[in-house]
Amino acid sequence: MKLSILTLLLTLTTVTATFAQQITAEEKLKYEKTITERADKIVVGLGIADQRKSDKVRDIIKNQYSDLNNIHSARDLKVKQIKEVQKENKVERDSALAKENRNAETALSKLHKKYIARLSAQLTNEQIDLVKNGMTYNVLPITYKAYQEEILTLTEDQKKQILAWLTEAREHAIDAESSDKKHAWFGKYKGRINNYLSAAGYDLKKEGIEWEKRRKAKAEAN
Repeated sequence: MKLSILTLLLTLTTVTATFAQQITAEEKLKYEKTITERADKIVVGLGIADQRKSDKVRDIIKNQYSDLNNIHSARDLKVKQIKEVQKENKVERDSALAKENRNAETALSKLHKKYIARLSAQLTNEQIDLVKNGMTYNVLPITYKAYQEEILTLTEDQKKQILAWLTEAREHAIDAESSDKKHAWFGKYKGRINNYLSAAGYDLKKEGIEWEKRRKAKAEAN
């Protein structure tokens, strides 16, 4: 009787483990398909006539998504383990978490440089900008255009500074692991831009109201 129960338990364990492996394999295939399609959409807008080159660039972008995911996933797993092991000692836990985050940031920085180098070997600077915008939901061009439409009296130096900060935000955002985290980087820099414009004497609330009036008038005219 005991032997039968033991055999049954071992069988269930084996089935469960096999099923888990199948789910993991399916998830990996699904993720591979998702990042390939995402990379394909970005490459379409680059205007690459050579199909072999287009495929190569697509693979560079796809692999970057995969490499980023590996770094973030490894960090998240280690963070979870640290929190489980260091439940009682907050000082040691926080120190270990900070170290793990620094390690992840270092890995992301190295990967970022390699990625840009790989793209540079295949694309022009303008095309690389399009890739970066594609990986960050085109927040940079959309936001930059919005600032210029909202505040019609921006000087060339102010436009240059706004673009510089949005570009810096994008460099961080392309390495972020989720849509929310990517948008958070732009949100951080938009706060810096708003403070800069306020210090320059702009009433952003008033500018926003006037911009809304212009948009409403344009919509009605159309």
